[in-house]
Amino acid sequence: MKYYGTGSYTTTTTTTTPSSPTNTKMTFLGREASKLWKRICSEVTTELSLLADNWKWLLAGLIGQYIHGVAAHGVHYLHRPAPMLQDLGFMLLPELGKERAYMSETVFTFIFISFVLWTFHPFVMKSKKIYTVLLWCRVLAFLVACQTLRVITFYSTQLPGPNYHCHVGSKIARLPPPDSIFEVVIPNFSRGVLYGCGDLIFSSHMIFSLVFVLSYQKYGTKRFIKQCSWVIVIIQSLLIIASRKHYTVDVVVAWYTVNLVVFFLDKKLPELPDRTSGNSPLLLPVSTKDKDSRTTKEENLKLLNGTNGDPAADWRQRTQVNGKILEDGNAEKMKTGLCPCTFGSVVLQSSVKTDQLGCQSV
Repeated sequence: MKYYGTGSYTTTTTTTTPSSPTNTKMTFLGREASKLWKRICSEVTTELSLLADNWKWLLAGLIGQYIHGVAAHGVHYLHRPAPMLQDLGFMLLPELGKERAYMSETVFTFIFISFVLWTFHPFVMKSKKIYTVLLWCRVLAFLVACQTLRVITFYSTQLPGPNYHCHVGSKIARLPPPDSIFEVVIPNFSRGVLYGCGDLIFSSHMIFSLVFVLSYQKYGTKRFIKQCSWVIVIIQSLLIIASRKHYTVDVVVAWYTVNLVVFFLDKKLPELPDRTSGNSPLLLPVSTKDKDSRTTKEENLKLLNGTNGDPAADWRQRTQVNGKILEDGNAEKMKTGLCPCTFGSVVLQSSVKTDQLGCQSV
């Protein structure tokens, strides 16, 4: 309401137009996108710092994967097709056939992609328990150890492959001698995974699946997913046998070998810091300013206590200002008060001598 001096009043009303649901939704999405971007940038900074300290272990793990691939390709040159061995799993499980042999690969692909995506969830999720770089260092260590045992095993004895392309009469059951060393050290890994022969004991698919499931069993947070993952691995084991990609012994040996390797290595490797608790150590370097400030505080504390900073060495008894101090079994009286040589009511204790100002001197 406004008064203009002529005896009349003018009333002004203001109406607020409510924001539309679309604008509200866009505002919410923009705010959440900004939070997500900040979370990603913060996590990238942390993981890069960890990568700078642990890149050697990751590189060693990747080199181990390459060597395992070359070894699996090399044993194909030694493979000799022959009739399949008698197998209990082949007797109990119906054969899937070539048309449905993709089922085991589909399940394995699902396990592999799911685990990889989960290891990168700290970049986008607010609640996080692991560091991606440290977890992959651990996973690669498990894989390399299991694959080393696998290479030693399938080079020791070459069994006739049960898969369809490894039977007698198949064109790719035996590989011709390589023309150069480059054919051996630079193999076609995708072709070797699908059409390899001779690398049987024990199953590489089971190594990856069990290592991934065991890692999630320890560091995952969803109980339902843990239970489902074990069910999926059991289904994959049956599908591998039913599709005739491995003998039953290959799968059985993988089950107890991988579990034992992970069990013993897990005790030897350093434990991952738990991000859900506030007790995890600082992983990023502390700034010089913080270091200097902390050092200055520690030095001031030492000067105040009169010790070298060791709490056990500071054995002096603390009493009130107007009380008595027992030191070496002798009682000494204290004088308190304000004087030119004291700070407030704090008194310096020593042999009692009084100067002209009436203050104790040391």
